[in-house]
Amino acid sequence: MTEIPKDRERPVILGEYIIEHKATVRQTARQFGISKSTVHKDVSERLKTVKPSLYKEVKVILDINKQERHIRGGEATKRKYELAGSRER
Repeated sequence: MTEIPKDRERPVILGEYIIEHKATVRQTARQFGISKSTVHKDVSERLKTVKPSLYKEVKVILDINKQERHIRGGEATKRKYELAGSRER
């Protein structure tokens, strides 16, 4: 878990992390030990006023993540049932 300041720097740090790792909001929240709501608010609202150019880059990644989330959810469900099936044997 990485310590981050709670002022205007945090949205920039979170945004840079998302871009560098192509991370989801959930992954970013886990990495920094803060809530998904905080990450989302920082990168979708606060970052827009703090550093608009970074906001645009982050928005592209968040939009891609949003389009792919149903796929990740389906894969997670598939793994869940495969694991449950292997336990029954």
